[in-house]
Amino acid sequence: MRGRLSKGARRGQPGALHWAGYLLGFAFSGFFDGIVLHQILQWHHLLSLVEGVGGIGRQILFDGLFHAAMYLVAAAGLAMLWRSRRALAGYGAGRVVLADALIGFGAWNVLDGVLSHWVLAIHRIRLDAANPLLWDLGWFALFGLVPLALGLLWRRGPGADGGLGGPSTALAMALAVLLGGAWAAQPPPGTSGALVLFRPGYSDGEAFNAIRAAGGSPLWTSGGVWAVQWGEGRGTARPIPAGALLVSTSLPGGGCLAFSRV
Repeated sequence: MRGRLSKGARRGQPGALHWAGYLLGFAFSGFFDGIVLHQILQWHHLLSLVEGVGGIGRQILFDGLFHAAMYLVAAAGLAMLWRSRRALAGYGAGRVVLADALIGFGAWNVLDGVLSHWVLAIHRIRLDAANPLLWDLGWFALFGLVPLALGLLWRRGPGADGGLGGPSTALAMALAVLLGGAWAAQPPPGTSGALVLFRPGYSDGEAFNAIRAAGGSPLWTSGGVWAVQWGEGRGTARPIPAGALLVSTSLPGGGCLAFSRV
């Protein structure tokens, strides 16, 4: 029957297609969290309640690491989507992808609420609120439980695809995640942190001295990439230390270049 997505039709969808929806929804939710709460509203940062992290420059760098992790989740989701591309022509595929994406979106906010807000207490939704718990619960319900429940109900409930073609739905989801990731990579206003990638063969000592000579303070280094905080009063200017191939406020972009060992 075409009026209902039967159990047999749901079982006919490959596991990769389900996981593509879950992972893309999860990644998009992470980007949404970072863009809205970290960058636009600036209600909190990833480690706002963790002592010893440092000032706003270091907080923003850890936000960037969080976004880099979401890029990995998004890449896994896109890979799953490509593997299951033939299944997108099947009946109900568009509905499955979108429903699973809603489940992934809600799952991120449920996980973030339980672990980050209440168990680990590394941040709250709105730190300056008179009642932070009320904001935590509101966000948990609106962006966690509601999309999670809608995704489960939509995938299991009656009704056909409603005009949601599998390929078009998959393309829309992929574009949404890619655009969200691109926006998340933009530096928040006023950030004084950046990544510096040095040319191959440049020693750690040479890199450290070059950063200090350019007026920066090294925070950490990994794989030839240095996280740097510039001194006050530089505005948006980013000095180029000697031997540097790239100075960027985008952690994912710098990480990709470092991994490629250019």
